[in-house]
Amino acid sequence: MRSAPSSPLSAAPARAPQVALLAGGRLHLQDGPIDLVIGADGPAALVRQAYDDAIAQFTGLLGTLCTELPVLRAAASPDLCTAQGTVARSMWNAVRPFAGDMFITPMAAVAGAVAGHVLSALARPGLTRAYVNNGGDIALYLAEGADFTVGLVDRPDRPSLTGTARIDFVSPVRGIATSGWRGRSFSLGIADAVTILAPTAAMADAAATVVANAVDLPDHPLVLREPACEFQPDTDLGMRAVTRHVPPLSAAEKQQALQAGLACARDLVRRGLICAAALHLQGETASTGLSLPAPATAGAHPFPAPHRQEGRLHA
Repeated sequence: MRSAPSSPLSAAPARAPQVALLAGGRLHLQDGPIDLVIGADGPAALVRQAYDDAIAQFTGLLGTLCTELPVLRAAASPDLCTAQGTVARSMWNAVRPFAGDMFITPMAAVAGAVAGHVLSALARPGLTRAYVNNGGDIALYLAEGADFTVGLVDRPDRPSLTGTARIDFVSPVRGIATSGWRGRSFSLGIADAVTILAPTAAMADAAATVVANAVDLPDHPLVLREPACEFQPDTDLGMRAVTRHVPPLSAAEKQQALQAGLACARDLVRRGLICAAALHLQGETASTGLSLPAPATAGAHPFPAPHRQEGRLHA
């Protein structure tokens, strides 16, 4: 389950973000635990203006989120949103479909919601494509006729490409997120990684948490679980036991856990919340087919994510 990033939000001082240009013309923005890598393709003057607007959108965002931490760290209600800020409400909207059925807080969507919010200031006519990468949770913009290739990994703690996915303008997928017990956030499940493709980065982020939690063997005696608060005192998960170690599993055990997660992912596809998922556990992968609802329109702010030309998630 997603929790606050590795550095607690409440510890971040209110200050202007760190800004730097990276190789290849990418923009790096960092404030406390939020670390963004941003890219845009288009005329140089337009890219500079887009970067300026992204910096302005990002400035003060962390402080605004910190003022709402009590709400964002509380269990989400399916009916009542008490969050006030734009990003906070985006976080709540992303987790709302899961609230009531399970414990989930708006923090489950924080990385994706931040990426989407900054992209909303960056994306504009004249750019071919743009992205905001918030620690692997990615929001993308594509102009008509453009595409983007994204690399996929099966171990966030030992990243190496296991495949690529091509995204084009007509894809409904506008967000990418990955969760799992080996990643930077806590998980209740045993998946090494679950990558979700969804219409928004915030929804991809929330759904990655939910599906990663579902990849599990809850009664396995050798899976080590410990209270989240022992490792991060201000976590929204409190005393809930998070996965700290998974022993080598048999082929049957891996299939059992993956099938539990796959059933959850297929339900989210059926409900129209996500478009596809790839689930990884100790060298084994299960994936859904890519669901293709109505394509994005030229007037929308798209955040595309991976799909294969033949309509299957490549992972």
